[in-house]
Amino acid sequence: MKIVFLPLVFFTGVAVYADKIKEINYDNLFHISKDVAMRMVDLEIGEDLDEKKVDDAVKKYFDQGYFEDIYVTNEDGNVTFHFKEKPIISKIEIKGYKDDDKDFLNDVVMIKRGALYDEKKIEAAKQRIIESLNHEGKIDSVVEVEKEVQENGSIHIRFVTNEGEKIIVEQIKYSGLNRFKGTDFDDVVANKEHQFMGWLWGRNSGDFHLEDLEYDPLRMRDYYMQFGYLDAKVESPFVRVNFDHYTGKMSYQIVEGDVYRVSSVSIDQINEVIDDTKLVQLLKLVKNEAFNIKTFREDSERIKTAIADLGYAFVNVVPDLRKDKASHTVDVIFKVIPGEKVHIRDVVISGNTRTLDRIIRRELYLGPGDMYSLSDLKDSRNALGRLGYFESNTIEEKRVDEKTMDLIVKVKETPTGNIQIGGGYGSYGGILLSVSVSDRNVLGSGMNVGVRLEKSQLTHNYSFSIANPRLNDSDFSGNFSVYQSATDYTSYSVESNGVSLGAGHKFSRNISGYLGYNYSKNLYSNVDQALKTAYPYSYQSYSKSSVITSVSYDSTDDYYLPREGMMAGQSFERSGMGGDADFMKFSTTFGKYNGLKDYVGFDAIFRYKARFNYALDTGYLPIAEKYYMGGIGSVRGYQSYSLAPKDSKDANATVVGANQTFSNSAEISFPLVPKAKMRLVTYVDWGFIGNSNLSEISRGGYGFGLEWFSPVGPIQLMFANPLNEKQGDKVSHFEFTMGQRF
Repeated sequence: MKIVFLPLVFFTGVAVYADKIKEINYDNLFHISKDVAMRMVDLEIGEDLDEKKVDDAVKKYFDQGYFEDIYVTNEDGNVTFHFKEKPIISKIEIKGYKDDDKDFLNDVVMIKRGALYDEKKIEAAKQRIIESLNHEGKIDSVVEVEKEVQENGSIHIRFVTNEGEKIIVEQIKYSGLNRFKGTDFDDVVANKEHQFMGWLWGRNSGDFHLEDLEYDPLRMRDYYMQFGYLDAKVESPFVRVNFDHYTGKMSYQIVEGDVYRVSSVSIDQINEVIDDTKLVQLLKLVKNEAFNIKTFREDSERIKTAIADLGYAFVNVVPDLRKDKASHTVDVIFKVIPGEKVHIRDVVISGNTRTLDRIIRRELYLGPGDMYSLSDLKDSRNALGRLGYFESNTIEEKRVDEKTMDLIVKVKETPTGNIQIGGGYGSYGGILLSVSVSDRNVLGSGMNVGVRLEKSQLTHNYSFSIANPRLNDSDFSGNFSVYQSATDYTSYSVESNGVSLGAGHKFSRNISGYLGYNYSKNLYSNVDQALKTAYPYSYQSYSKSSVITSVSYDSTDDYYLPREGMMAGQSFERSGMGGDADFMKFSTTFGKYNGLKDYVGFDAIFRYKARFNYALDTGYLPIAEKYYMGGIGSVRGYQSYSLAPKDSKDANATVVGANQTFSNSAEISFPLVPKAKMRLVTYVDWGFIGNSNLSEISRGGYGFGLEWFSPVGPIQLMFANPLNEKQGDKVSHFEFTMGQRF
């Protein structure tokens, strides 16, 4: 006798004789083991065969999601469950849009090779692709799914996409607009009116963003509230689309209301943990001035930080605005619920496949048993970023209970070492051949070791260096290096052989000091006879023995690509502690970094850098110790070391260096190809150099460049044009460097 149960269709009306179960078998079952399958159902060998129990078993198996069909047979008590498993997806493709983009397949399609074929998941993936197209303003997009069954029974899935057309917003009208112009909202909304030559950077393309349609009115209202218009209302826009030309027109209904001024600002602590006056001093909202929602939010964050720095990690700041519509004033009350003081139970480090745990822990300002501090947490993130060992880092706060939390430090390693054997063409020195082995984080120990052998047509450099930024995990550092370098200039050649060593100390989280010693022998040769006659002492071989002291400040958040913070440094070199050279040098550097994402909506960075150098001749200042400008690091657009006072006014005269120089740069860096870690930078440089004063020579440069985190380290390719060029200047339109911070 053979009984067949058809799953999910019907089970009543099928005659089942009360056979006893002699055996339970499974046919074509692969995803679940027989033992697991037996435990999932209420069937036992030796009991009567029950139709309802068989029905329930089939449903349970079907609910696992592995099977396309299940049926059951019974032959004299031998019960067999027959399975038809869903086919495996052997390949996934997308064509017509983001063609085979792996990130898109992972993040949007979200179906992996080797997964079971599931119609619902395929349909959901199709809808996500359409939504992605809609987000780009491409309306009426069509996605078709092609299925190809392979010989082995697996399925090849292909999403074929026909991109819709972009809608261009030709016109936006505003009703009720009095205080502002429509263009005032361009900095906050996504949908903007098309401008002439909108494809240019800084112009409005007019691309329609469907996904932002419901949020733009909220952004506009928030903009009003930055100027005190607390009653402002912005209705959802009315959109008219011409599908013949794929253009659109939008219109907004706006009720502005009146400006509210701040009548009072107060703090209401549920449990007083800090003097209210200390919190009030942090606030930027000012009585009798127009209310500003942006300042209001920033004040909330300042209060939260101040309380959290006292250990109250779960502090909650609840703002309360009490409007008086008659007088158009508002009382601002910050209700503070501090919660309990929180201690760190444990610090868990993950993601460091190479860097030792202790190298990470020594940069953290919070450890097990410490009281929580929000500022300490932020400083810890920045300190990890400044190491330059990690592509990214995060510190997650995992709440254990009201008084305890764990910190989960997650890092993603970045290459810190490389072996290079190769060559190229440098903007200064011509054909370049180099062999170098370097690592800023040897074996994950935090030590920096480098060997470089480099030779070009005009230069050679050989060096070995080793540095430990945290000797024995302390606040002391140490370094040692030996080097030999030689350069052939137009009118002379110079060779230097030297050794340097030093020690440093961290005085605080951001301030460090350094004391070092340098000794070198500097040999001149092939000196032009005219130079020997004009400068009989400048081109003599000499030795230099000098002591260097410096102090530096660094609050940036990343070693190579900071987005916030400041760097400043002051150094002093005294030569004359033995040796022939006798001079003093002073050097000041400054750098300020600001991320612009909150203002422009993407990862743009503004940088300002400045350098000032001054040398004082106290006995003998060799020409090689003087200053020169030009090239990356000073003024791009001119050849390296080409800008300096000359030995005569002749156009072909030799530069002889200067006693002082000042240069500064303003840069904006944009993401170009984020997946390739490639960015575009635009810049303007300007510098001054001279002997008696800085105004003797003044030059500038501007241009753009590529910043690339390549597999062999950070590379800069700079394209430049000179400003204020004079006759006889040596210009340079292209330069590159490797390994430098951006």
